Amino acid sequence: MKKVVNVQITHGDTQYVAESLDLPFVTQGKTLDEVMANVREAVELTLSDGDDKLYDIIPNPSIVANIVVDAEYA
Repeated sequence: MKKVVNVQITHGDTQYVAESLDLPFVTQGKTLDEVMANVREAVELTLSDGDDKLYDIIPNPSIVANIVVDAEYA
């Protein structure tokens, strides 16, 4: 079973958007702290009721977040 959930974070017009690469969810927040809190909640909700077995991910996995920045910042 996987121990990590990967998410990719981009900055839209007004909010950060996080898309999971391992689970079926997308969430957003005005700050990085807010979007990460929403990611943690989305992981918890997605894996509730035994769905961890469906997605082959352990309960309470670690979260790895990659932040995509525009080329002008790289």
